[in-house]
Amino acid sequence: MYRKRVWNGIKRALAEDHTPHEIAASFALGTFVAVLPTGGTALVLFVIVAYFFERVSKLGLLASVIVFNPLVKWSIYGVSVGLGIWLLGPVPGVALSKPTPGDLFTAAPDLLIRHLLGNIIFAVSLAAVGYILTLYLLRAYVRREGGSLEQRV
Repeated sequence: MYRKRVWNGIKRALAEDHTPHEIAASFALGTFVAVLPTGGTALVLFVIVAYFFERVSKLGLLASVIVFNPLVKWSIYGVSVGLGIWLLGPVPGVALSKPTPGDLFTAAPDLLIRHLLGNIIFAVSLAAVGYILTLYLLRAYVRREGGSLEQRV
């Protein structure tokens, strides 16, 4: 069932008259923005980008929002903080296993830096993987349907 939904989404995306590269790039852009801690403003940014740039695939942007929904974002934030701590080291005086409110308040700037650094690196990584995977799926679909990419470029 999920596989059929993916292929139907690919079919709709290609029907928008976008090249596989444009759709994959739109998904990658959407992934990057959706993974960042934007506080829900990503949707507003997507509407603005889709309005001003005709080569952006609206379905590609929407797909990234669906994949990186609010439930998934909490785990992304956890990975981001962990990655930031791994890169910059632990925050002195704070035990993340049992933090006290006072410790977190005084260490907030250090924790924020670790979170943002980890989040940006993770967002770039997920966007790159999303681009490659989306482009691969789109090309596989075009081949499966008997078309050629040259017709779509």
